[in-house]
Amino acid sequence: MVFLPNERVALFIDGANLYSASRNLGFDVDYRNLLKYFKEKANVIRAYYYSAVLETEEYSPLKPLTDWLAYNGYALVTKPAKEFTDAAGRRRVKGNMDIEIAVDMLELADRVDHMVLFSGDSDFRRLVEAVQRKGVRVSIVSSVRSSPPMVADELRRQCDHFLELADIAPEFTRRQTEPRQRGMGVRNTPAEPYADPHEVT
Repeated sequence: MVFLPNERVALFIDGANLYSASRNLGFDVDYRNLLKYFKEKANVIRAYYYSAVLETEEYSPLKPLTDWLAYNGYALVTKPAKEFTDAAGRRRVKGNMDIEIAVDMLELADRVDHMVLFSGDSDFRRLVEAVQRKGVRVSIVSSVRSSPPMVADELRRQCDHFLELADIAPEFTRRQTEPRQRGMGVRNTPAEPYADPHEVT
């Protein structure tokens, strides 16, 4: 069993990473049911959602989601995304939230027993190790079934538990979508418009 009785649990959702993984697997996340799913299995005391927001646009397609999350049980952590043009003349958006996630996980480590990180980024391996040294168990939610796999091997080896997103997705799938084709340039859904893994660094 992943969760122990009475342990305090906090969720840390890298919005861009979860969006990329879920789209790769062919579904959209229902965040109401995601939170419900984990609250039924554990004593969730905090659920953080991290996303960069492009402020240069008059209306951001991300705003309906972030507004909803802020009023429905999530602690929303955002920062301005930076827009730039790459060497090939293509518009890119930079919005890495790794530092924000790391700061919050380290600050909360003394108050929780178990952290669930929704990301497969290898950069988090040292963070997971640091949190574990404080006596906190860490579970990673990502996917090895996506193409390519969304979770780094070193992160899987470091964490206490790995939860395959494809296995638990039926508990919080909003609607089925076509698996995303690489290089098609499809973006800008209300769920997370800046989440193309080739655009977010």
